[in-house]
Amino acid sequence: MIVRRLATADFEPTWRAMQTFTAQRTADTADEIWLCQHPPVFTQGLAGKPEHLLRDIGIPVVKIDRGGQITYHGPGQLVAYLLLDLKRRKLGVKALVQRIEAALIALLGEYGIAAERRAGAPGVYVDGAKIAALGLKIKNGCSYHGLSLNVAMDLAPFSAINPCGYESLAVTQLSELCGPISVGDIDRVGDRLVAQLERTL
Repeated sequence: MIVRRLATADFEPTWRAMQTFTAQRTADTADEIWLCQHPPVFTQGLAGKPEHLLRDIGIPVVKIDRGGQITYHGPGQLVAYLLLDLKRRKLGVKALVQRIEAALIALLGEYGIAAERRAGAPGVYVDGAKIAALGLKIKNGCSYHGLSLNVAMDLAPFSAINPCGYESLAVTQLSELCGPISVGDIDRVGDRLVAQLERTL
């Protein structure tokens, strides 16, 4: 699996690049993971309802082609885009989601954090607060979009939305659970995340 570290990348060009990559890939195209952070942006999935944006706080809203409702991306949040050939890996969507969640739970376990799934609400939670979100698009048996993990970010923009469509859903992050995290530490979290994803996928 090829890992690309995009540093801080604007959301929309990254999304368009994922679409192009997926449209052009062949049976021999290697799977890739793209790691990045985004400038502040709300993304609204295909099922997204406008009422889940509670107020305008000056952050752009981009309507996109993944599943799910509205979420927030911003600096200090680690995003991993999973460009995978699911047919080649013999993976269905449900199994893919379960394996991504398992990788995140194992990663958080490395930091001494007990995380869990929640039935009917994809993502990973710590004491009921969401720490990681999932959103995927499957086209021609291949996936794009992926996951976001709150590491060391400003969580305030989440208060302007119903995160992933859930009213009053609490959110948390790694730095609140295990102490201060530097920019370099975020890169190390990314390396550990990739190792867990490669293990589970």
